[in-house]
Amino acid sequence: MENRHVDLSVPSAARMYDWLLDGSNNFEVDRRACRLLLQAAPTSRELARNNRWFLQRVVRTLADEHGIRQFIDFGSGLPTQQNVHQIAQGIDPDCRVIYIDNDPVVLSLGQSLLDENDKTAILSADMTDTDAIFNHPAVGRLINFDKPVAALFVSVLHCLPDIADPEGLVRRVVQELVPGSFVVVCQLVSDDPTFRDAVTELMRVQTQGNWGRVREEADVDRIFEGLLVQWPGLVDVTDWRPDSELQQRQRGIEWTEYGGLAEVPPRRDRDEKVSARTA
Repeated sequence: MENRHVDLSVPSAARMYDWLLDGSNNFEVDRRACRLLLQAAPTSRELARNNRWFLQRVVRTLADEHGIRQFIDFGSGLPTQQNVHQIAQGIDPDCRVIYIDNDPVVLSLGQSLLDENDKTAILSADMTDTDAIFNHPAVGRLINFDKPVAALFVSVLHCLPDIADPEGLVRRVVQELVPGSFVVVCQLVSDDPTFRDAVTELMRVQTQGNWGRVREEADVDRIFEGLLVQWPGLVDVTDWRPDSELQQRQRGIEWTEYGGLAEVPPRRDRDEKVSARTA
């Protein structure tokens, strides 16, 4: 794994998320940025917690109810309790998991945790560089694209600016997946344009441009077009098959994580796509 410099003068969205989850893998610059964020959006801590619970529920659903044994987590963030591989491998130890991130702290900590797990790998990659990801040796070793795969985009697409085309990113990934695969997408949304603009600007300034924008539900809805959205539909993830009433009460007010789970339907061009990748 490449050795990348950590710029401690610039907050990281991944480390800010870690702090909101009461993690310890963050720095004062991240905590200061979080305090500013909490002034603008006081329930951001509750939102972060519920998003993490959603990730755990949806991975458990994929492995237990849909029999998925291969996962690719785009923009995985800092490892915390009950990560994707821990949940999936708790159901079947043979589950394979690829984590993708480009934050140096994420990569360092993730590598140290995964060194002894030969069914997982963490890639140092820009998640929009799908060619590099799908041709990476670790992906070739762990993931069989002739079988169903779950692609996870959990609370990450709002980190991409429009020019990076987050909707196109998901569609490129879907093109690589066989029917019966699944896609999980959720991102930060708000129906208040003033709030969207204010928090987007705050995060762009704090992260020195390493941020996309807070979007609307309709932006997320478009990503799911052509996919088979699973029950209970596209919702505030607080309401996606909650384990308890306590989790349902832990919700963001100023903004929400909106999205859900969808299956990849049959598609005529699948054989052509596989041939192009393996030629």
